[in-house]
Amino acid sequence: MSERQKDRPWLMRTYAGHSSADESNALYRRNLAKGQTGLSVAFDLPTQTGYDPDHVLARGEVGRVGVPVSHLGDMRRLFEGIPLDQMNTSMTINATAMWLLALYQVVAEEQGADVRLLQGTTQNDIVKEYLSRGTHVFPPGPSLRLTTDMITYTVANIPKWNPINICSYHLQEAGATPVQEIAYAMSTAIAVLDAVRDSGQVPAEKFGDVVARISFFVNAGVRFVEEMCKMRAFTRIWDTVTRERYGVENAKQRRFRYGVQVNSLGLTEAQPENNVQRIVLEMLAVTLSKDARARAVQLPAWNEALGLPRPWDQQWSLRIQQVLALESDLLEYEDIFTGSHVIEAKVDEIVREATAEMERVQEMGGAVPAVESGYLKSQLVSSHAERRARIESGEEKVVGVNCYEGTEPNPLTADLDTAIMTVDPANEARVVAALGAWREQRDDERAAKALERLRATAAGDENLMEATLECARAGVTTGEWAGALREVFGEFRAPTGVSSAPVAVTAEAGSQMAEVREKVRVTGEQLGQRLRLLVGKPGLDGHSNGAEQIAVRARDAGFEVVYQGIRLTPEQIVDAAVAEDVHCVGLSILSGSHCELVPDVLERLRRAGADDVPVIVGGIIPSADAAALKEAGVAAVFTPKDFGITEIIGKIVDEIRRVNKLDAPEPTA
Repeated sequence: MSERQKDRPWLMRTYAGHSSADESNALYRRNLAKGQTGLSVAFDLPTQTGYDPDHVLARGEVGRVGVPVSHLGDMRRLFEGIPLDQMNTSMTINATAMWLLALYQVVAEEQGADVRLLQGTTQNDIVKEYLSRGTHVFPPGPSLRLTTDMITYTVANIPKWNPINICSYHLQEAGATPVQEIAYAMSTAIAVLDAVRDSGQVPAEKFGDVVARISFFVNAGVRFVEEMCKMRAFTRIWDTVTRERYGVENAKQRRFRYGVQVNSLGLTEAQPENNVQRIVLEMLAVTLSKDARARAVQLPAWNEALGLPRPWDQQWSLRIQQVLALESDLLEYEDIFTGSHVIEAKVDEIVREATAEMERVQEMGGAVPAVESGYLKSQLVSSHAERRARIESGEEKVVGVNCYEGTEPNPLTADLDTAIMTVDPANEARVVAALGAWREQRDDERAAKALERLRATAAGDENLMEATLECARAGVTTGEWAGALREVFGEFRAPTGVSSAPVAVTAEAGSQMAEVREKVRVTGEQLGQRLRLLVGKPGLDGHSNGAEQIAVRARDAGFEVVYQGIRLTPEQIVDAAVAEDVHCVGLSILSGSHCELVPDVLERLRRAGADDVPVIVGGIIPSADAAALKEAGVAAVFTPKDFGITEIIGKIVDEIRRVNKLDAPEPTA
């Protein structure tokens, strides 16, 4: 053993939740018994976007990617037998963060806990929702107010709680380079801290307490040296910003505090066993350097590119953390990179470039105006398109995907139907029925008065937290709370970034792109009009990266692209397809709701007399589901293993030619 005492390990979490509050509670208890030291709650998409399970947009989404929490009763069952005053709970929730924190606080009070002792984090970063994940509800102004009110409330009443997790994680998944990830996350933090300061709700002498409760949630990719340098750069820039812009003199309050989940969208469907070593390398990026070590780590499972991980898969990821923390000597040393001229040079480079990009954002008025103008989104779409182009060209290697594709039979995926966990299709009906029973037994008069108080408070400038707490205690539902605020604040549709994204793949003579462009041109001439592709995102899945890349590449190939963004009903998608007289409909779904939503689109196209329009589907779709979709009439299904976007565009043209009974196009001279 070394001379110095071994450091305490980081908090070990597993991002988890599915089906119902009861089933998720059982999962949490099992995970805690296995040595997990904190909880990380995954909420389903209706909960994240402020809809009750019986709303039309919730169809097929209930309990899919997380646990449905519709009211106080659900939150009670979710944490039954788990003493909240002894737990550190992270909740990945943004637009409805205030609501879920209110439910959590009330359950803690019912358990007899002192809420001043509650520890945990609400993600509550709405800016990145506009840019990458898509679970935003309200416009930026009101959203920033909700965040501000939560921060000021928790600093005064739940002082150990992290009321916001500035989240660069999804920025990286949307295409951000390390420089962009830092710059845009820091710009968001500045926008939030400026709003809290300017609200007048926190005395100047207490502002250091606000800064001390700001945490970050970051991504770690497989380029682990660069990622580790990124974290050291994050730490340095945060110290500078909080000291120089906000005058925080206490070094402890300026400490950069962050949790991490390593890159989920970087995991591959092809040879998924390779994901284990990717996860390990990515974890090293945020643990090797003591001076920039994560406070909490949650790892994805090896099979997340295939579908929902099973409890055993999540256990494997937890054991990866435990082996590193408990068996290795990592925690026995001071920072092992101190004095490295290589590391310092890379950190200096990242700091310099990130600071310059932060200044550009500030010149636009800050993060919120940069979102509203579409600048941030277009930058991310462009970076993502460039990376995809490097993978497709082979310049950037992905083992098992664009190199070393030959493989022995994989015993882990020999039976794909049992290699992932599936949610019982009958679960949604049970959750909806339970919601109806809750509404019947509550005091409707009290709920109505609580909602009226919420509307009145939203229309004024009083802090919204107390009115939200009364809604929680009165039995108001998630959809009712968000619906009342929608009436006052309105809703927001974020810029897609597609139209302003530059060309990522040029159509040089003899290239695959040139061939596809020619095929698009010839087919359009044969049909007498330019080819039109509708790219649709049905349901509540806001992960739009794939849809945006298809839209950009189809545009560059010569298609006229109709892309209206996220969160559309099958009816809206079909109405747009008919109105725009498109030649193909492409649907992108990553949340698991494809079995419910895609057949609905097909049926509506048939009823509209457009059943000759081919429908293709892309997303995380198990093989059995893909077969069922094709049986229902889907022309083609693409999953993460289909990384060649230009090739996909070519296949879309082939489907258009097939349904229109066109011969193969004449080869060009």
